[in-house]
Amino acid sequence: MSRRRGLLQFDRFPRIDRGRAATFLLAAVAAAVSLVVAARLFPYHSLNHDEGVYLQQAELLLRGRLFLRPPVEDAFRPWFFVEGDDGLYAKYAPLPAAVFAVGKLAGGFPLALAAVSAAVAGLTTALGRELFDAPTGAVAGLLLLASPLFLVHTGVYLPYATTTALNLAFALAYLRAERRGSLPAAVAAGIAVGLAFFARPFTAVLFAAPFVAHACWTLVRSGAWRTVVEGTDGERRALFTRRAATAALGLAGVAVAFGYNWVVTGDPLVFPYQAFGPEDGPGFGHRELLGHEVDYTLSLATRANAEVLFRLFENWVAAGPVGTALAALGTAELLRNRDGEHAARRALLAALFVTVPLGNLAFWGNYNVLGSLASQTDGLLYFLGPYYHFDLLVPTAVFGARGAFLAGDRVRRTVRERLSPVRARRVTLAVMVVSAAALGGIAATTADGPLERNDRVSDELTAGYEPFAEGGAPDDALVFLPTPYGPWLNHPFQALRNAPGYDGETVYALGDTDELAVAGEFPNRTIHRYVYRGSWPPTDDERVDAELVRVERVSGDTVGLDATFGLPAEAERATLRVSTSRGAAYFVANGTPESLRTSVTADERIELSGPDVRSTGNRTVAFGDSDEVTVEVFVSTGPASGFTYRAVFPVERENGTVRTLSPTLERCVVPTQCEPVGVGESPDGTFANATLSNATA
Repeated sequence: MSRRRGLLQFDRFPRIDRGRAATFLLAAVAAAVSLVVAARLFPYHSLNHDEGVYLQQAELLLRGRLFLRPPVEDAFRPWFFVEGDDGLYAKYAPLPAAVFAVGKLAGGFPLALAAVSAAVAGLTTALGRELFDAPTGAVAGLLLLASPLFLVHTGVYLPYATTTALNLAFALAYLRAERRGSLPAAVAAGIAVGLAFFARPFTAVLFAAPFVAHACWTLVRSGAWRTVVEGTDGERRALFTRRAATAALGLAGVAVAFGYNWVVTGDPLVFPYQAFGPEDGPGFGHRELLGHEVDYTLSLATRANAEVLFRLFENWVAAGPVGTALAALGTAELLRNRDGEHAARRALLAALFVTVPLGNLAFWGNYNVLGSLASQTDGLLYFLGPYYHFDLLVPTAVFGARGAFLAGDRVRRTVRERLSPVRARRVTLAVMVVSAAALGGIAATTADGPLERNDRVSDELTAGYEPFAEGGAPDDALVFLPTPYGPWLNHPFQALRNAPGYDGETVYALGDTDELAVAGEFPNRTIHRYVYRGSWPPTDDERVDAELVRVERVSGDTVGLDATFGLPAEAERATLRVSTSRGAAYFVANGTPESLRTSVTADERIELSGPDVRSTGNRTVAFGDSDEVTVEVFVSTGPASGFTYRAVFPVERENGTVRTLSPTLERCVVPTQCEPVGVGESPDGTFANATLSNATA
């Protein structure tokens, strides 16, 4: 009796390719890790404010635009945007931003991070399999996932992981094209390297250099180059065709990059970063960016890059020094067996240990990420790692995986030589289990430091952004932001970005910069001023107290500001000063009452008065058609001690009508250390409040 087959005939399905299964599994894990890291570790982004640049650029691309055109020029310039003839454009190439934009279209920016992370992990695993075998590829993927540099960058909107994904796609396609003689793979390699150049030209060149050298050498050695001038046999013609396809498409990416330069900078050979900072690119000598400058000599470059590489292999690869030692073991095997069957292919990946560090000598950014060369806890590197060397994670993981298997083979051989087969298997298994556990523990400890540091930073940022959490700024609001790092939006407040058309739920503008002009552009929005008390840099373990303060608009023939300033019990005297761009007037207080009441009126001139205030000269000050009024009250509490209240508000006069906005109110221990009054805890007896009024004839 024959057995009847069921409807599901499992023998029809091929056996699962374990190597591919590992690739997809590790890619899926990387994607999940990315979503967690982005949401939990970087809810308000990282210390690198370039994230805001790429996300602003992505939002521009989603609107089909390359330029921002702010309604008031000086009040809306974002960090690292360049002023051009057609508007403001980003300092960076748009390809990474385009990747983030696709993620937004798919459901949210974090999806782009997840896709990039999955691509880097999956391609690293596939590359390890291509050069060695499936188990080596799987372990390479695990080592990549355990690398702190990879873990941190799965959650940040920076271009390094994206560029590495493109570089890996190029390398894998190139190697498969060589092994299979595949023209489609050669085409894919050309597309990938062209896109990598468009994303980060210098990084792409350093990665592609060994492969380009190999391509040229094989063309010459095989005689395939003669295809240009004479006929050749089929194999050499196929080689030439593959090389031509890769080169042509790679150069097409270069042409696209030059074309983009032409559109935004007006010169195909001037990249946007050069337009922003002409001395900010690769090279030696005088380097400068926004007032930060250095004589970048070869000696300084060598010191800085040696420090960067040391920290990379000590703290930012999987298991730190242990993972580095395994990678060294795997690379040493390649050097010992240079004539092996796959040695040339593996050497292309190993060559990155040379081209990436040597090329980065010429980039002063590696000096900047260190902060102070004398401190290991300074600079962006301490928090985000040596990201200009991100590509080195791949050969470190692949050769580290190879080194792990070599070490395991050495253990097995040693045990077999000294023990019986049964005991040898038991001892080998025990050693492998203990070694894997130890390696995992070391890797976890290595990763814990960077993750914890960034978590503390995010805790401080969360406190700073608390007013913008649920229930914060209302819809249709205009918010003036402080400028602790200079006249830039998104620096440091990169989570507070404007929609490209300045038509989002909230519009953000620089405080104390053409505030009346900005308010005039948005007449129907409520106005708020974001203020905070404390030290903003989120690396000092000092949280800020922040608030959104409502700002009123007032206009009339005359506008007035009624202000009251608290004088503490230890106050000995108080002096006042009211000033504009046209001059200043001085006053003194009659004694030291508990509170000092003043009135400032603006019609034809600015006048200050009060029941306990008398003038030491002129009582009024002239002001321009568009000006800023500053009222300062210096409270002396001793021979060499005291503080100053400061109230600043804009005024504008047009056709007999004066307009103003609610003032900023600050208390300054010294002129450069001012904090908003009424936010957080204030010293006893100190307070300030102000109300606006108007009068129309």
